[in-house]
Amino acid sequence: MKLPICGFDAKNAVLCPQCEGKVEAGILSKADVDASIILAKIAKSNSEIESFSLYSCKEFDGNFVLSLAKNDIMIIRQSRTLYRTLQEKFKGKIWLVEADETDKKFIEDLFFPTKILSINSVWAPGGVQKTKAVVSGKWTPRFPIDTEKVVQIVKNARNLDIEIEFEDKR
Repeated sequence: MKLPICGFDAKNAVLCPQCEGKVEAGILSKADVDASIILAKIAKSNSEIESFSLYSCKEFDGNFVLSLAKNDIMIIRQSRTLYRTLQEKFKGKIWLVEADETDKKFIEDLFFPTKILSINSVWAPGGVQKTKAVVSGKWTPRFPIDTEKVVQIVKNARNLDIEIEFEDKR
């Protein structure tokens, strides 16, 4: 398992001086440490997680954005029990995104399983980038994704202002 902190630290839930220094220097966040420890605990009883690569974790108001390898995300999305296990261990909603991805792919990952029709970005005067995502379907109270949280996560994680529009093609 590849984690932001040492494997030994993750399994024992105690940071070594080197990892502690990374946290104090701001290289690692508390969310990185917490997510590493949680994944290491789950890996003890679930062999699928043993091969995972967690690159980082960001936490915004109880939302955990886990940056994982593409294959790891596929494994989680194909197994409802694994997804539920992860969701239960984190103290908030988990969002799965690919590590080192483009802004467009980041937004698409946050909207999974909803289909994105288009994502457009324009530069406004003053160097401000505006992004608009057109989502397939129409918004109802039962819509599977909390769009307000997606807007907040994109703003905090990527510093992008995003507007979400629904397009119902019936």
